[in-house]
Amino acid sequence: MKAMSLRSPRHFGRNGRGASAIEFALIAPLMLGLYIGCVEISEGVADRKVTLTAGTLANLTSQVTTLTTADIGNILNASIAIMNTYTGSVAAKISCLKIDATGIARVTWGEATTGVTKRAPGEVVTIPANLAVPNSYLVFTEVSYQYVPVTGFSPGFSHISASGITLSDVMYMAPRISPPQYGARKCV
Repeated sequence: MKAMSLRSPRHFGRNGRGASAIEFALIAPLMLGLYIGCVEISEGVADRKVTLTAGTLANLTSQVTTLTTADIGNILNASIAIMNTYTGSVAAKISCLKIDATGIARVTWGEATTGVTKRAPGEVVTIPANLAVPNSYLVFTEVSYQYVPVTGFSPGFSHISASGITLSDVMYMAPRISPPQYGARKCV
Protein backbone atom coordinates (compact mmCIF):
# COMPACT_ATOMS: atom_id res chain seq x y z
CA MET A 1 0.00 0.00 0.00
CA LYS A 2 1.28 3.35 -1.02
CA ALA A 3 1.56 5.86 1.76
CA MET A 4 0.04 9.28 1.24
CA SER A 5 2.66 11.86 1.16
CA LEU A 6 2.10 15.27 2.62
CA ARG A 7 2.22 17.88 -0.05
CA SER A 8 3.71 21.26 0.30
CA PRO A 9 1.53 24.38 0.43
CA ARG A 10 2.88 25.36 -2.98
CA HIS A 11 1.11 22.35 -4.48
CA PHE A 12 -2.27 23.63 -3.31
CA GLY A 13 -1.62 26.99 -4.98
CA ARG A 14 -0.95 25.30 -8.33
CA ASN A 15 -3.90 22.89 -8.15
CA GLY A 16 -6.99 24.46 -9.83
CA ARG A 17 -9.50 21.72 -9.01
CA GLY A 18 -12.49 23.09 -7.11
CA ALA A 19 -11.78 26.73 -7.95
CA SER A 20 -15.05 27.06 -9.89
CA ALA A 21 -17.04 25.68 -6.97
CA ILE A 22 -15.46 28.16 -4.57
CA GLU A 23 -16.07 31.05 -6.96
CA PHE A 24 -19.70 29.99 -7.35
CA ALA A 25 -20.14 29.78 -3.57
CA LEU A 26 -18.83 33.33 -3.24
CA ILE A 27 -20.86 34.83 -6.11
CA ALA A 28 -24.19 32.93 -5.74
CA PRO A 29 -25.56 34.96 -2.78
CA LEU A 30 -24.79 38.21 -4.59
CA MET A 31 -26.46 37.04 -7.80
CA LEU A 32 -29.52 35.77 -5.91
CA GLY A 33 -29.80 39.08 -4.09
CA LEU A 34 -29.58 41.01 -7.35
CA TYR A 35 -32.28 38.84 -8.92
CA ILE A 36 -34.70 39.26 -6.03
CA GLY A 37 -33.92 42.98 -5.90
CA CYS A 38 -34.78 43.38 -9.59
CA VAL A 39 -38.07 41.58 -9.07
CA GLU A 40 -38.93 43.83 -6.13
CA ILE A 41 -38.06 46.92 -8.18
CA SER A 42 -40.65 45.78 -10.71
CA GLU A 43 -43.23 46.30 -7.94
CA GLY A 44 -42.28 49.96 -7.85
CA VAL A 45 -42.66 50.17 -11.61
CA ALA A 46 -46.12 48.57 -11.42
CA ASP A 47 -47.14 51.02 -8.69
CA ARG A 48 -45.95 53.93 -10.83
CA LYS A 49 -47.95 52.60 -13.78
CA VAL A 50 -51.11 52.48 -11.62
CA THR A 51 -50.52 56.16 -10.78
CA LEU A 52 -49.98 56.99 -14.47
CA THR A 53 -53.19 55.16 -15.36
CA ALA A 54 -55.20 57.14 -12.79
CA GLY A 55 -53.67 60.41 -14.03
CA THR A 56 -54.30 59.61 -17.69
CA LEU A 57 -57.90 58.64 -16.95
CA ALA A 58 -58.52 61.95 -15.15
CA ASN A 59 -56.63 63.98 -17.75
CA LEU A 60 -58.49 62.57 -20.75
CA THR A 61 -61.87 62.95 -19.04
CA SER A 62 -61.23 66.52 -17.91
CA GLN A 63 -60.42 67.69 -21.46
CA VAL A 64 -63.89 67.13 -22.92
CA THR A 65 -67.20 68.86 -22.39
CA THR A 66 -69.53 66.11 -23.63
CA LEU A 67 -69.03 62.34 -23.36
CA THR A 68 -70.83 59.45 -25.00
CA THR A 69 -70.76 55.82 -23.90
CA ALA A 70 -68.24 55.15 -26.69
CA ASP A 71 -66.07 58.05 -25.46
CA ILE A 72 -66.03 56.66 -21.92
CA GLY A 73 -65.14 53.21 -23.24
CA ASN A 74 -62.31 54.66 -25.34
CA ILE A 75 -60.96 56.71 -22.42
CA LEU A 76 -61.03 53.66 -20.11
CA ASN A 77 -59.36 51.43 -22.71
CA ALA A 78 -56.69 54.00 -23.61
CA SER A 79 -55.84 54.61 -19.96
CA ILE A 80 -55.74 50.94 -19.02
CA ALA A 81 -53.43 50.24 -21.98
CA ILE A 82 -50.64 51.68 -19.79
CA MET A 83 -50.86 48.47 -17.73
CA ASN A 84 -50.67 46.12 -20.77
CA THR A 85 -47.20 44.86 -19.83
CA TYR A 86 -48.67 43.25 -16.70
CA THR A 87 -50.97 40.26 -16.58
CA GLY A 88 -54.19 40.51 -14.65
CA SER A 89 -57.07 42.93 -14.74
CA VAL A 90 -57.16 46.60 -13.90
CA ALA A 91 -60.16 48.04 -12.05
CA ALA A 92 -60.89 51.66 -12.94
CA LYS A 93 -63.63 54.16 -12.09
CA ILE A 94 -64.38 57.67 -13.38
CA SER A 95 -66.72 60.03 -11.52
CA CYS A 96 -67.69 63.65 -11.94
CA LEU A 97 -68.00 65.39 -8.58
CA LYS A 98 -69.92 68.56 -7.84
CA ILE A 99 -68.81 70.38 -4.72
CA ASP A 100 -71.71 72.28 -3.18
CA ALA A 101 -71.63 75.62 -1.33
CA THR A 102 -70.73 73.85 1.94
CA GLY A 103 -67.75 71.99 0.41
CA ILE A 104 -69.39 68.56 0.22
CA ALA A 105 -68.54 66.57 -2.94
CA ARG A 106 -71.27 64.46 -4.50
CA VAL A 107 -71.14 62.21 -7.55
CA THR A 108 -73.17 63.50 -10.51
CA TRP A 109 -72.26 60.59 -12.81
CA GLY A 110 -69.88 57.68 -12.73
CA GLU A 111 -68.62 54.87 -14.92
CA ALA A 112 -66.30 51.90 -14.38
CA THR A 113 -64.59 49.04 -16.14
CA THR A 114 -66.39 45.73 -16.53
CA GLY A 115 -66.82 43.90 -13.23
CA VAL A 116 -66.37 47.03 -11.12
CA THR A 117 -69.22 48.87 -9.40
CA LYS A 118 -69.39 52.50 -10.46
CA ARG A 119 -70.12 55.26 -7.99
CA ALA A 120 -73.82 56.10 -7.74
CA PRO A 121 -75.18 59.59 -8.46
CA GLY A 122 -75.60 61.52 -5.22
CA GLU A 123 -72.97 59.47 -3.37
CA VAL A 124 -70.83 61.62 -1.08
CA VAL A 125 -67.08 61.35 -1.70
CA THR A 126 -64.54 62.49 0.85
CA ILE A 127 -61.96 64.70 -0.85
CA PRO A 128 -58.89 66.52 0.48
CA ALA A 129 -59.85 69.76 2.24
CA ASN A 130 -57.74 71.94 -0.06
CA LEU A 131 -59.74 70.66 -3.07
CA ALA A 132 -63.16 71.35 -1.53
CA VAL A 133 -63.69 74.67 -3.31
CA PRO A 134 -67.38 75.58 -2.95
CA ASN A 135 -69.45 75.50 -6.15
CA SER A 136 -66.79 73.79 -8.26
CA TYR A 137 -66.33 70.47 -10.05
CA LEU A 138 -63.75 67.70 -10.08
CA VAL A 139 -63.09 64.65 -12.21
CA PHE A 140 -62.28 61.83 -9.80
CA THR A 141 -60.61 58.60 -10.92
CA GLU A 142 -59.77 55.43 -9.01
CA VAL A 143 -57.50 52.66 -10.30
CA SER A 144 -56.45 49.39 -8.64
CA TYR A 145 -54.42 46.41 -9.75
CA GLN A 146 -53.64 43.09 -8.04
CA TYR A 147 -49.88 42.68 -8.44
CA VAL A 148 -48.26 39.26 -8.05
CA PRO A 149 -44.47 39.27 -8.58
CA VAL A 150 -42.83 36.90 -11.04
CA THR A 151 -41.10 35.01 -8.24
CA GLY A 152 -44.38 34.57 -6.40
CA PHE A 153 -44.36 34.21 -2.64
CA SER A 154 -40.88 33.84 -1.20
CA PRO A 155 -40.86 33.97 2.60
CA GLY A 156 -37.99 35.96 4.00
CA PHE A 157 -37.26 37.65 0.69
CA SER A 158 -40.49 39.49 -0.05
CA HIS A 159 -43.15 41.37 1.88
CA ILE A 160 -45.74 40.35 -0.72
CA SER A 161 -48.04 37.43 0.11
CA ALA A 162 -48.83 34.52 -2.21
CA SER A 163 -52.01 36.25 -3.42
CA GLY A 164 -50.10 39.43 -4.28
CA ILE A 165 -50.60 43.00 -3.20
CA THR A 166 -53.25 45.49 -4.30
CA LEU A 167 -51.75 48.59 -5.84
CA SER A 168 -54.16 51.52 -6.08
CA ASP A 169 -54.26 55.26 -6.62
CA VAL A 170 -56.78 58.05 -7.02
CA MET A 171 -56.59 61.29 -8.96
CA TYR A 172 -58.56 64.51 -8.74
CA MET A 173 -58.51 66.94 -11.64
CA ALA A 174 -60.44 70.12 -12.37
CA PRO A 175 -62.27 70.14 -15.71
CA ARG A 176 -60.31 72.12 -18.31
CA ILE A 177 -63.17 73.84 -20.14
CA SER A 178 -66.42 72.98 -18.37
CA PRO A 179 -67.66 70.05 -16.29
CA PRO A 180 -68.00 67.01 -18.58
CA GLN A 181 -71.53 65.92 -19.43
CA TYR A 182 -72.08 62.23 -19.88
CA GLY A 183 -75.10 61.49 -22.01
CA ALA A 184 -78.16 62.99 -20.33
CA ARG A 185 -76.27 63.20 -17.02
CA LYS A 186 -74.72 66.58 -16.54
CA CYS A 187 -72.06 67.33 -14.01
CA VAL A 188 -74.07 70.31 -12.78
